[in-house]
Amino acid sequence: MQRICVFCGSSPGTRPEYSAAARALGQALVAQGIELVYGGASVGLMGIVARTVLEGGGRVTGVIPRLLAEKEVALTSLDDLRIVDSMHERKALMAELSDGFIALPGGIGTIEEFVEVLTWAQLGIHTKPCGLLNSAGYYDRLLGFFDQMLAEGFIRPACRSTILVEQDPLNLLEAMGSYCSPTEDKAAWALKLSNS
Repeated sequence: MQRICVFCGSSPGTRPEYSAAARALGQALVAQGIELVYGGASVGLMGIVARTVLEGGGRVTGVIPRLLAEKEVALTSLDDLRIVDSMHERKALMAELSDGFIALPGGIGTIEEFVEVLTWAQLGIHTKPCGLLNSAGYYDRLLGFFDQMLAEGFIRPACRSTILVEQDPLNLLEAMGSYCSPTEDKAAWALKLSNS
């Protein structure tokens, strides 16, 4: 993996563990020689992970919509800051540039971005690893909801297994580096369930 896309909050959250996780992930990326791709903001966990990579001598690409850049939330000291016209364009470019995806704690936008790339993996649009850095158990309830989806027949076991979860960034990067995408076809699985 040469580049990892990180989704995370534009707020630091209320717990110090979240900022610590952002710093630890930035340091782990630098240690592994992996470039960061992220949403281009200077604030919250987004700013922390980007500044940590920059301070460690790593490379960072930020992708931010013009609307947000004009509100002066862009981190203008980036090696590569790309200003796009829409959120859709932002997400597509981030996905194109990246070899995998990690979500740190964050809000609705973070969840939406992570679930979108997870959906693309489920549909076979990409075979890139998708991981949650579950700092302080932040994603426990979301993981429980994924388990409920599995138990009630809305996602297949292969899809659930694609969600890599670790509390330590180096362990997560290691899991992502050895990830093999499932070969089960979602459409065939859904058709089989419908006919049973």
